Amino acid sequence: MLTEAAIQQLRSTIERFIKMPDADWELLVPHLKFRKLDKQTDFAKEGKTATEIGLLLDGSMRHYYTKDGEEKTTYFYFENHFVSSYISCITHKPSELTIEALTDCNLIVFNYSVLQKLYEQSHTWERFGRLIAEYLAIGLEERMVSLLMLSPEERYLELIQGNKQKIIERIPQHYIANYLGITPVSLSRIRSRVTNI
Repeated sequence: MLTEAAIQQLRSTIERFIKMPDADWELLVPHLKFRKLDKQTDFAKEGKTATEIGLLLDGSMRHYYTKDGEEKTTYFYFENHFVSSYISCITHKPSELTIEALTDCNLIVFNYSVLQKLYEQSHTWERFGRLIAEYLAIGLEERMVSLLMLSPEERYLELIQGNKQKIIERIPQHYIANYLGITPVSLSRIRSRVTNI
C-alpha cells in the first residue's frame, strides 16, 4: 500500500540531490505506485526492456550480469537507494543486467517516461536528472577503478573501512565474494589475513 510515509521517504531521498518545491513535487505524486517484491524475485531482468525507477523503502537487492552462465555481482542496494536498469530505460533496449531481491523488499516505483515528461515541464526536475546522471557516472567510475586498479584484498579492505559497512553486515558471504571477483574460499583467506594483521 502506498503510504504518506513512503511518499515522504521518496521526497527526502530526492531532496538529497535538489530542493523540490511543492508545485514540482506534485507533478510526480499521481504517478507513484507501491511494489512488494518477494525474496529472489527480479525487479529488472536481463533481456527484458526496463521501464521503471524504484526507491527501495526497505530490504536489500543485488545487481548482476551473466556471462557464460556465471553471475557477476556489481552492486548492492539498500533502503533509500534508487533502483533501476537505467541504461535500458534510457535506450529502450533490453537490459543487460538483472536486479534481484535478496530479501523481501518494499519499493515505491514510477515509470521512466514520467520522469522524461517532468524534465520538459520543470527546470527543477531537469536539474535533478542531471544530478542523478552525475551521481551514477561517479559511482560507475569508482567501481571501474576499484576492479581495474585494486587487488581483491585491497577491495575487501575498502569495503570494511569505507562507507559500505551495510554490505559486510547484511549481504551473504558468497555474494560479497562474487562482488569482489573472487571465490568464497579466497574471501575466507583474505578475511583471516586481515583479522590477523
